[in-house]
Amino acid sequence: MSHYISITDAERAEMLAAIGVQRIEDLFADVPEAVRFPQLDLRQPMSEIAIRRELDALAGSNAHAGKHSIFLGAGAYNHFVPAAVDQILRRGEFYTAYTPYQPEVSQGTLQAVFEYQSYICRLTGMDVANASHYDGGTALAEAATMAVAALRNRKKIVLPPNVHPQYRHIMHTLLQGSGIEIVGDQDVSASMDDVAALIDNSTAALVVQSPDFFGALHDLKPLVEKAHAAGALLIHHFDPIALALFQTPGEAGADIATAEGQPLGCGLGFGGPYLGIFTTSEKYLRKLPGRIVGATLDVEGRTAYVMTLRAREQDIRREGATSNICTNQALMALAAVVYMGLMGRQGLRKVAELCYQRAHYAAGEIAKLNGFEVLNSGPFFKEFVVRCPRPVAEVNAQLLEHTIVGGYDLSGDYPHLGHAMLLAVTEMNSREDIDELVKALAMTR
Repeated sequence: MSHYISITDAERAEMLAAIGVQRIEDLFADVPEAVRFPQLDLRQPMSEIAIRRELDALAGSNAHAGKHSIFLGAGAYNHFVPAAVDQILRRGEFYTAYTPYQPEVSQGTLQAVFEYQSYICRLTGMDVANASHYDGGTALAEAATMAVAALRNRKKIVLPPNVHPQYRHIMHTLLQGSGIEIVGDQDVSASMDDVAALIDNSTAALVVQSPDFFGALHDLKPLVEKAHAAGALLIHHFDPIALALFQTPGEAGADIATAEGQPLGCGLGFGGPYLGIFTTSEKYLRKLPGRIVGATLDVEGRTAYVMTLRAREQDIRREGATSNICTNQALMALAAVVYMGLMGRQGLRKVAELCYQRAHYAAGEIAKLNGFEVLNSGPFFKEFVVRCPRPVAEVNAQLLEHTIVGGYDLSGDYPHLGHAMLLAVTEMNSREDIDELVKALAMTR
């Protein structure tokens, strides 16, 4: 036992009895005896050189983004990440930073957050942005909570089924027991018009994802007008890359806008933290959850940065907080700052154009294949739905044999679509990659 665990044999026996076992060894009953310590069949020690060689060989057998063509999106996208992003993130003062309670020793972190907020406001056309949530799904759930808090007596959120299904699950999970009613997403085949008809005088907000989960673009202005006519707010969940080409939430008059910021230099992560973007209009500034960093002047007249317009309860008194965000999510916000700073306005637009053009080229070529049908009938960005002649799992298994990662299987979330997959095309998919995908799909019929 550890020397740092100050318990006696009697106390240990008492704990074991409380969980219904007699010996510590009984806790490992589910582990086969043949592989229990110290009976492990370990090989002889190896030199560091030999170990590295073997680990490199093992790593080389894995499928990864540099080895395969990836056409899987559904909320996590294979966008290009400049090398400078990771180099800056790895600086110790950023990598280990925590909540900047003491501005006098946290100016670097605070300035980075301020720059992030400024970039996000310019990108979205919204008045204010906070310093990030864990991911897009939690940001969207927080937006619903904020809308209800802002309108007080309204407790209904209208949520269309074309919003990312995992985000919808997060909303139902986080809002359960809060008294907030979520309507609209129970019928996954319902249209946007069907769902918008549910808005009434008890509605706090209408949620609109554009581009939606299927990649379809929506004109927000009529939906904003419909929500506002009923006294409700409109929450726009967006793709940050798409805003370089298409309507921004600020232009449309959205009240709250959220996004998954992973496309902005955060990489795929494979389980690591992402970036929840959260913005709102100045009218609802005081209801905004999370951190807000402002710029001011110190006593010597120099520019200084400090957390502002928020109560300390956000961090230390959970019962009085609108959102308890304390961990270093600012690191992912910093990645977005570096990415946007490197790409600039024209760079972001070029990325968006490549995504749009290549996705439409891929859809056009796949539509020519016998047995395949592209289901998107209107304008779309980066993603589109393809109905396949066979179950998607079988199609994707065959694509993998050609070192191609296929699309998201929609049968579990949208069974009415049949054997349908959601394909994503980014600037990382060359025309040659797309042609290889089309050839491989032709062989899966």
